[in-house]
Amino acid sequence: MLLTLGLAVAQVQVQAQTQPQAQPQTKAEQDACLLAALKSADAGTSVLQIRAACSADEKKSRPQASELASVSRDDTEITNGIISNRLIAEKNTAFDPFVITPHKMNYLLPVSITDDINTEVYRGVDAWSDNLTHSEAKFQLSIKVPLNREDLLLEHDGLFFGFTLQSWWQVYSDNISKPFRETNYQPEVFYLAPLNWHPGGGNTGFALGLEHQSNGRSQPLSRSWNRLYVNFLYEKDNFALSFRPWWRLPESKKQMPFDADGDDNPDIADFMGHFELGLVYKWSDYEWTAKFRENFARHHGALELGLTFPLWGKLRGYAQYSLGYGESLIDYNHSQQRFGLGIALTDLL
Repeated sequence: MLLTLGLAVAQVQVQAQTQPQAQPQTKAEQDACLLAALKSADAGTSVLQIRAACSADEKKSRPQASELASVSRDDTEITNGIISNRLIAEKNTAFDPFVITPHKMNYLLPVSITDDINTEVYRGVDAWSDNLTHSEAKFQLSIKVPLNREDLLLEHDGLFFGFTLQSWWQVYSDNISKPFRETNYQPEVFYLAPLNWHPGGGNTGFALGLEHQSNGRSQPLSRSWNRLYVNFLYEKDNFALSFRPWWRLPESKKQMPFDADGDDNPDIADFMGHFELGLVYKWSDYEWTAKFRENFARHHGALELGLTFPLWGKLRGYAQYSLGYGESLIDYNHSQQRFGLGIALTDLL
């Protein structure tokens, strides 16, 4: 969702040019320039020449009026939005070995209640299917790792590896030893870059990615698919939008229903659709999120709404509501309503 995320820090430099005045060099910066020049200067270079060189460097660093005009629109400055602000913060610690960078949200919902637990899919496979409770715990862990330090194709672009794990835990099922009912694993590789397009005074970018999603189960409970996606991103101030269409990579048909090879779920696109629309809005210390999927030909879709709010320290409260198909891979063709309440370790933006 939103955002495999991403405009790049390139926008920061473009946006910085929209400031009406550049900051002059501080005395410390001037002294540092003079000291560096003295160490590397030839014996015949005078102090006046060194001072002039440092002064010229300062003038070069100031944006010209023509540059300011080229990035302003009707006297309206283009400023950072919530996606850019997050990426700037991540840039500072991207290669710090003691920092784990979040990708999507990281959260724990100790209570997640559904109106229709999917017992039918487990019937005849797991003996405990009739003892599943409508209340369970749900959590998500999601991280990403940058794969490049320098620009690849566009200025300030990036290549990333991401991994997301979601799990549904029957922690309240005393009769069946509290099993993990379903766990989904989602590794992906994606390319992220900004666009020099600022509709409505906002910022835009895109991501191209390849992702695999699987529940790691054996037959007949195995579910998986592979997708190529493009994610179009837009931000303005405290609002962000993403539109992520995808194409499912085709798989061969199974010869027998329980074969390990072949397509586990050939009709998954009928229920999961071919795109996802995401919205984020920050207001004060609250963050509202929404995700929407739909297959208009089959009239199958899903909606997820979320709200994070302050609790204490770095912990934030998180309320989540979902409706429709595909809450997990095992439930891709099962419709339900679900409400959960817990804590968020990291916001989406």
